Amino acid sequence: MTEMATRGTIAEQHTHRDDRPFIRRYIFSTDHKIIGIQFLLMSLLFLLLGGMLAMLMRWQLGFPGRPLPIIGSLFPEAMVQNGIVLPEFYDSLVTMHGTFMVFFAIMPLLVGVFGNYLIPLKIGAPDMAFPRINMASFWLAVPAGVLMLAGFFVEGGHAAAGWTSYAPLSANSEYSGVSTGQIIWCISLIVLGLSSILGSFNYITTIINMRAPGMIWFRMPLSIWSLFITAILVLLAMPVLSGAIIMLLFDQTIGTHFFLPPKGGQPLLWQHLFWFFGHPEVYILILPAMGMASDIIANGSRKPIFGYVSMVLALLGIGVLGWGVWGHHMFMSGMNPTLGTGFMISTLLISVPSAIKVFNWMGTMWRGNIQFHVPMLHAVSFVAMFVIGGLSGVFMAASPVDIYIHDTYFIVAHLHYVLFGGSLFAIFASITYWYPKMFGRLMSPRWGKVHFWLTFVFYNLVFFPMHQLGLHGHMRRLYDPTQYEFLKPLQPLNTFISISAFLLFASQLIFAVNFIASWFTGAKAGPNPWHDNGLEWTLPSPPPHGNFAVTPTVYRGPYEYSSPLVEEDWLPQDRRLDRSPAPAPGGHR
Repeated sequence: MTEMATRGTIAEQHTHRDDRPFIRRYIFSTDHKIIGIQFLLMSLLFLLLGGMLAMLMRWQLGFPGRPLPIIGSLFPEAMVQNGIVLPEFYDSLVTMHGTFMVFFAIMPLLVGVFGNYLIPLKIGAPDMAFPRINMASFWLAVPAGVLMLAGFFVEGGHAAAGWTSYAPLSANSEYSGVSTGQIIWCISLIVLGLSSILGSFNYITTIINMRAPGMIWFRMPLSIWSLFITAILVLLAMPVLSGAIIMLLFDQTIGTHFFLPPKGGQPLLWQHLFWFFGHPEVYILILPAMGMASDIIANGSRKPIFGYVSMVLALLGIGVLGWGVWGHHMFMSGMNPTLGTGFMISTLLISVPSAIKVFNWMGTMWRGNIQFHVPMLHAVSFVAMFVIGGLSGVFMAASPVDIYIHDTYFIVAHLHYVLFGGSLFAIFASITYWYPKMFGRLMSPRWGKVHFWLTFVFYNLVFFPMHQLGLHGHMRRLYDPTQYEFLKPLQPLNTFISISAFLLFASQLIFAVNFIASWFTGAKAGPNPWHDNGLEWTLPSPPPHGNFAVTPTVYRGPYEYSSPLVEEDWLPQDRRLDRSPAPAPGGHR
């Protein structure tokens, strides 16, 4: 909860008339709010598609060899025969599930949606620094997504080298042919990388140059700090991945040999380049979640964030240390043990700023007047799941332990506890929290709580048992576990995980129906249904074109608050800090 004072009140805001035609207002829009909603709808679609691919994978793992008639009519015989997923198509499911979730769902949901929607509103700006470039960033992401989907159905095979696309499997050679779909995979991510780069320098420029008067660096909300640091990470990391993919594309098409051993290429070069991007990408996918969860937890606790300055320093520490840990993904690559020890130490060190943040979240809730509204439930579960994912990550940071659990389902469990239990719970919290500001209506709190509890329970039933599978040596990206004698006793656990996954997927339909129905029939939200003190809540819901009628002036930041016994006499009555418990959304003060 950022404690700020601004000149002017909600009543003084006037609606900015927007006379642009429909296509310019809602399709090819330069309004950061519309672009944020466009990213939201696109990334939710890919989240659904990625989840559907995961269900096909879980059917095969839970019930290997058992036909699923419905998929026979959806896919050609080259992928599915008699309702049974073929091994080659299973590899493609693994590849596209990871690609959709990382690049087209989680990343745009956190960075594209809330970076666009929140940054100008929270810093008191009328729009992004470069509105047309902002529009281009979205309209580059759309053809990238269409290309990635097209890779499923082209002749010549689909991408099936995993979402990491390790060479030489993903490159052309005498012993490993490259598919048309793999080439399309590369082109799609190059286009998406350009979209991310354009968005990132727009965010950075906007935050540096367009903050409202009085919005000094250490008065910025933690959500803006996290998006700012994330934009820097994207701007530095994405060109590395794009360059590596261009090299891979050349290997596939024009006969170069960057990653092909027969001609002197180095497959490990791909791993170094990919993971030099890939581990900052982990923090690109979690830092915005941390920032937005911080704002929501402070609001739900009815207290300012505990240890604001240390939270900012922890965010900065994660952003800096994240560049020196990529080698822990390569402990099994034949790395020099001394070098591996260096990466092990740096990986263990990065847990310190993460622990500081967890301590501060707990300190914020301690003795707070906690309001368990739906965003608060998701935000608190984000903290709990992030802790579990972080603790399992400590095992992988130790190279002797990683040698045993590498490439097993222990890694899958860790990844999903961070990206689903971490990022996705924070995404649900953020969508529910800023939904009234986006659409002027509230999502149903009753169905929101039903969705939360079902998701929380089934999520843990899916991914926590995967730690046990991994400790027993169950390999990931495995088509049929029953073909391995030592894995046959684990098959009942695989079946249990699959049933839980189907129920988890079904639970998300509640969120989808709530999201769509509330858009049309939800209770109308006032300008500030959560009784938050951020700048965006001084505007009508949804905010008008151009945001602020008068540029606000910020007088107090989130760590500059007076004694609760002393009222701010110099503030108008309607702008004084509300220290009372927040009523239910839509209720009366």
